[in-house]
Amino acid sequence: MGPRLKKAIGMLAILVFLTLYAMGAVSLHGLLPKNFLLELVYFAIAGTAWGLPLFPLLTWMNKEPKGPRP
Repeated sequence: MGPRLKKAIGMLAILVFLTLYAMGAVSLHGLLPKNFLLELVYFAIAGTAWGLPLFPLLTWMNKEPKGPRP
């Protein structure tokens, strides 16, 4: 698989993941009690935790193809 195709697939996967993640985070926020400190901690964690699942995808996207270059 060529690097351009991998990056296109990865970009699409990232957009889908981030859309679903944001929808899930907002939906889960609706279940929390209305407390300022709890919301502050929740959004601090939810705002940074999205990156962890994307590390393997980003690694795969940027990995050089095996074998000789054309």
